[in-house]
Amino acid sequence: MDIKIYSGNRCKYCTMAKDYFKQIGVEFTEYNVQEDEDAMQVLVDKNIMSVPFIMIDDVELIGFDKDKIDEALGRY
Repeated sequence: MDIKIYSGNRCKYCTMAKDYFKQIGVEFTEYNVQEDEDAMQVLVDKNIMSVPFIMIDDVELIGFDKDKIDEALGRY
């Protein structure tokens, strides 16, 4: 499973998302859009204007929602 979290500095919901993945023992790759121009370009190309933006394989989630994350992970 390929999990990517696009985050930003001082983003409370980004921190909550990362903490949740750590809590349930799921590895992810983080891309900070304020420090990585290529990561920012991914969001621009997708017309995404907020973080966290989470990609779980081909599922794209905007914001932090445990239920949607669990569903995408097949945890139901």
